[in-house]
Formats: sequence, structure tokens, C-alpha cells
Amino acid sequence: MQRKNSILISARSGMAMIMAITVIVVMATIMALSLALTTTTTKKTVDMYLYEQSVLLSKSATEYALLQIAQNNSAANPCNITSLNFTPDLNNDGSTSDDLYDINITIKYAYTNLCAIATDSFAVVQTPEQNGSAQMDVTVSVTPDKNVASEPIRYFRRTIQKL
Repeated sequence: MQRKNSILISARSGMAMIMAITVIVVMATIMALSLALTTTTTKKTVDMYLYEQSVLLSKSATEYALLQIAQNNSAANPCNITSLNFTPDLNNDGSTSDDLYDINITIKYAYTNLCAIATDSFAVVQTPEQNGSAQMDVTVSVTPDKNVASEPIRYFRRTIQKL
């Protein structure tokens, strides 16, 4: 006695064709979702990398500003550097065509005596312990004309440094 499998017989019904189409549709849906997830993950990974590099650049920019203050400020005018703007050369090749970041640093000083610059650029403090401090606002942003990030990336850091 033979068993007859009526599911695979195409003359009686089109069930085999319907099952094949269903399997193809399910596989296509899974593949489309997998491709969309891969694309989203890649964009988020690039954005996260650029953000973390911005955080590290802000710390380096703070140290660079302290170096510039130590080299260029004098005892007669300790408040002569109020802002620094630059684009770091991350590849060390001397060109600025491939640089991704803009760094802007604004510096406000706190001294017991008045600096020779405008009064809104520093604070006057009363105690000698507070004398010689600088508030640094560092802003690191991805250059807007570079299409590397899927969303604008901007990092802001405010620190108070003792001079």
C-alpha cells in the first residue's frame, strides 16, 4: 500500500506553489530587515567614533590653550589670549583638505587685578588663592562641508584651569 502525498501534487491543488511563494516572501523580508539593520549600525558606529574623537580633541585643545597662554602671556598683560580657532591636522601631512574638525576656544580670566583688555573678558576675584585662573570653553565640531556623519556632531567642554 502506497501513501499518496496530496500536498505535493500540483494537479489537485496549487498548495506547493503557495508554500514556495510564502517561503520566498519571508526570506526576502528577513534579508531586507538585515540589510537595513546593517546600514543603521554602520552609520551609528561612524557617528560614535567621530563623537569620541571630538571628546579627546577637546581635552587636547585645552592643553594646547594652556601651552599658548604659558608661552604668550606676559606679566604686564596676563590676559592677551582670549580665543583660539584652528583645524587640527590629524594626518600630519600639512594639508587641510582632509581635516574633519573645527576647534574654537574662548578664554576668560580671573585675576585680583584688572587685565588690560575689555571688562567682559575676565572676572575680578578678591582672594590670592583664586588669582590666576582661566575659564576655557572648548567647542569641537565636525566640519559641515564634510559628509562623513549622518547627523551634526558638536562637543562642548567648559573647564577652569589654574595658571
